[in-house]
Amino acid sequence: MATTLQERLAESLSRLRNPRTGADLFSTQQVRDIATTTTGRVRLTLLLADGDDPALAREVRDAVGRVQGVTDVELDVKAAPTPAAGPRAGAGRALPVVDQAPSAPARPAAPTPKHYPNLGRVLAISSGKGGVGKSTVAVNLAVALAKSGARVGLMDADIYGPNIPRMMGVSGAPPVVREKIVPLEAHGVKLISLGMMIEPDQPAIWRGPIVMKIITQFLQDVAWGQLDYFIVDMPPGTGDAQLSLVQATQVDGAIIVTTPQEVSVGDALRGVKMFQRVGVPVLGIVENMSWFECPHCGKPSALFGSGGGERLAKTVELPLLGQVPLYPRVMEGGDSGTPIVTADATSSAARALTAIAEKVASLTGAARV
Repeated sequence: MATTLQERLAESLSRLRNPRTGADLFSTQQVRDIATTTTGRVRLTLLLADGDDPALAREVRDAVGRVQGVTDVELDVKAAPTPAAGPRAGAGRALPVVDQAPSAPARPAAPTPKHYPNLGRVLAISSGKGGVGKSTVAVNLAVALAKSGARVGLMDADIYGPNIPRMMGVSGAPPVVREKIVPLEAHGVKLISLGMMIEPDQPAIWRGPIVMKIITQFLQDVAWGQLDYFIVDMPPGTGDAQLSLVQATQVDGAIIVTTPQEVSVGDALRGVKMFQRVGVPVLGIVENMSWFECPHCGKPSALFGSGGGERLAKTVELPLLGQVPLYPRVMEGGDSGTPIVTADATSSAARALTAIAEKVASLTGAARV
């Protein structure tokens, strides 16, 4: 039995058949690019070939409108591609996407990055591997800068694991006013995330063109206002999202997060080289989970080794911006939506993250913390 909205839509559209071919519209991908929001808004595309009955559009719209949980339907009707370039019958189900990827030549030229003056300093927070606390650093850096009086925006570019809403304590879809998405706000920071717009169990099965489209929309279709800092939480690794960001806008700097472990440091080194290769200056290295402080005696224990961040910084000739100790309330704050720089500002972890924000402000020259 279909449980999610995407599954209910697939079930309904599978029952619609094209009178010309006798095939259902869903499995042949004649209906594609199905996007849903948490409020039940649905957008999808119908491809009509020569000889197809235009009444199919009305049937699709009516069928989607009857699906439980749907509140609004936006149907794009487009001409089907030629048979040589068109989709193969039975090629698989449509993927949930935010918008249709623009068609492109086989070997497109790299787009020229666009400058958004209202965003202030654009800073990418990245890591070579997952699980090193990259999002924790991004969230607390943004909040620490906002506490200093800076105007800060936080974009969750980790579309495969959008955790920023939970870590900032927000939920629900952002409103749209005059065709602009209004970012939600928490702890003095404006933020946007794909996690606000899709169901919690909806997987993001997207390739490069769609990733580029989402990042571009978050940059230009969100009413950010005038900012001093624009913090971008990147997915781990050196893939589509990183390349899409540097192609979509001018990135003023990257911060690489690692743990002391050599495995993490090796992956972080590749992240440094990637940003340097595409012309983005790396501001420095942040070592997270550097040691665990005993809550009783205060004695530090290096659970994940020691010195990895410092060795990486020396290898690439970059500053070590700070070392953040492993502190249980950091994790608790991430789960409850209260970043540690607000929840326990006097803790050693909060002091370390605030000091990192001070160094970032000094390096970028955009504001003082």
